[in-house]
Formats: sequence, C-alpha cells, structure tokens
Amino acid sequence: MPARYLTAATLARLGDEMVAFTLVLLVLERTDSAALAGVTGAAYALPAIVTGPLLGAWLDRTQYRRTALALNQAVLGAVMVSMLAVVGHSAHWVTPVLAAVAGTTLPLVSGGFTSMLPSLVPSELLPRANSLEAASFGVATITGPAAAATITAAVSVEAAALVIAVTAALSILAITRLPALPAVHGSQESFLGSAVAGLAHLARTPRLRASTVTTTLLMGLTGMLLITLPLHMASLGMPRSAAGYLWAVLELGSVTTALLLGNFQTRWRPEHVVMLSVAAYGLAFTAWPLAGSFAVLLVLAAATGLLEGPMLPAMFAARQVYSPLELQGRVSTTAASLRVGAAALGQATAGLVVPLVGTHTALLLIAAGLLAASAVGYASSYNKRRVAHAG
Repeated sequence: MPARYLTAATLARLGDEMVAFTLVLLVLERTDSAALAGVTGAAYALPAIVTGPLLGAWLDRTQYRRTALALNQAVLGAVMVSMLAVVGHSAHWVTPVLAAVAGTTLPLVSGGFTSMLPSLVPSELLPRANSLEAASFGVATITGPAAAATITAAVSVEAAALVIAVTAALSILAITRLPALPAVHGSQESFLGSAVAGLAHLARTPRLRASTVTTTLLMGLTGMLLITLPLHMASLGMPRSAAGYLWAVLELGSVTTALLLGNFQTRWRPEHVVMLSVAAYGLAFTAWPLAGSFAVLLVLAAATGLLEGPMLPAMFAARQVYSPLELQGRVSTTAASLRVGAAALGQATAGLVVPLVGTHTALLLIAAGLLAASAVGYASSYNKRRVAHAG
C-alpha cells in the first residue's frame, strides 16, 4: 500500500476521531447537557445517511477524488474553529447545525479513501492492504480520543478543537500528494439511479448484507458508548476526559489483532469473521460494569479490543469480494453513511437514556445490543429466494 495513501488517510481519520470526543467534552463543559451533547454528535453524523450514496455515485464517476477529500477537511477545520465561538454562547440549536455542516461530507473520510484501494493495490495484496487500512483506522481511533483527552486535561477542550483544525490542514497537504485515479463507472446511468445502485447492491447481496447489517448496528452501539463512557468516569472517581484513554487502549487491542491476523483470517468467509468478532466483543462488554477501578477498566478495554480486531479488515474484504470494481465507491460510501448514521442515532439515544438508567445499566444494554447485532446480521444473510426454490 502506498505510504502517501496511509499518511493522507490516517491524518484525515485522526481529526475525525478527535471530533466526536471533543464535541462531547466541549458541549458537556460549557452547557452540562448530556442531551445537547448527544444531539450535537448525532447532527455531526446524520447527514451522512443522505450524502453517502450521493458522494459514492460521484466518486465512481469523477477524476477529482482528491479535491473532494480535501474539501471535506477544509470544512471540518472551519467548523471546529466556529464551534469555539458558538457553543455555550448562542442558542442551543446553532451547535448541532454547525456540526451538521461538517458532517455532510463525512463518508469521504472512511468510504472515500477505502474505495480507492482496489485501484491502488493488486488483488493479491488486498488482504494485507485491508489489514493496514484497519490499522490506519485503529491508529486514528487510538490517537484521536487520547489526544483529545490529554490536550483537554493539560490545556483545555478549546485547545483540542484547535488541534483538530490544524490536523485538517495537514491532511489537505497530504491529500494533494495522492495519485489521480480515473473514473471507474460510465455516465450512461442517471445520477440518482447510480446513487441508489450501491444501496441496492448492499441490500440484494446476502453475504455483504450480513456484514453491513452487523457493522451498522455495531456503530449504533458505539455511538451510545461515546456518550456513556465520559459520564461513567464519575463512578470511578475520574474526570470525563479520562474516557479518551479507554478508547485508546480499546483500539490498541483492536489494531494488534487486525495486523497479526490479517492474512490468517482469509481462511474464513469475511462476513463470518465480522459476526463472530462482534459477538465476542459483546460478551467482553458484559464485564465492564463490574470494574471497580479505572485501572481494571483499562485492562478490560484492551482485552475487549483484541476481540474486535478481526472485524474491520473482514468488513473491507466483504465489500471488495462481493462487489464489482465499478461499485466500490458507492458501496463503500453508502455502507459508511449507514454506519455513521447509526452512530448518530446511538449518541442521540444515549443522551436521553443514560441519565435515566445510569451508566452501569447502559453498558449492559450495549453488551446485549452487540450480541443482538451479530444475531441480526446472521439472520439477514438468509437467502429467501434460495430457500423458496429449495422448498
């Protein structure tokens, strides 16, 4: 995998991973409103449900992918600076509106980059590339929340927001060094039909559908966790920002197994790896409410991450194996939009539910939800037409 790609993708994802956590801390610090924090996080992610398929259709047709990726980062940097002026100093509705502006092109950060891999890497090297791509996500997810937590604790949450803007600017410089790629899809099909094609392919392909359903539900529960963990810190005698270190060790475990097992897991169908990893992830979460200290919870987080690690490379592999090249952009961004949208709903739900049920109960609900996500994913792989024919 080209080093230039990894640099550009990881920098963009680093800023993105800092955003969600920093927005939660910024809103909680200035307004002390869990509901507004949840709504703001949801507003950042929800536009992707609509824009993901449209961006994917455009990416498959255009030669200007670098321009789109750079524009997303420019908007993100501008919005984060604007947040410093409005959060807690203006009407509450202004904060989620600004977050929604930054979230409009959010699928480009994950799906937009990932869709380039089949054009950049020979097919025989894709398993290794997928492991490195998962590591890119993992490094960003490790560093992002940890950096946000450290900067917030050492300086201020405002400083963390400024660092995001600087990271966005650096990612633009890295994106300009990426190679220009030709369009992979002709323009004979209408743009709307082209946009819908990615979603239709996800829905009609049982094995890809199983992976997509499982990981979409996983992201909804991850959104709940994003609100739950900062609030849970009080029960352990820690500041809210300490939750960033939990995210860091969780992803450190995930990156470890993603890299070590990247080639080994090709022995199994990717959707099976996805579903088993999510189920194991859920089982591990059942122990989180039992942790009586922050140190114990850190150890649990690292172990939990090890179980989740194989999921991300397998998710990429499912999209690549079960989708033709001309659909890669649309499938990647549409799937990313579903995941981001689910995370948004999870954050909004947690903002309302967690203050009512408490963080210990919320963690158990998340664990149960992860097990259910795996089961629903398996059920969605059921090919009705094949069963009907057999009958």
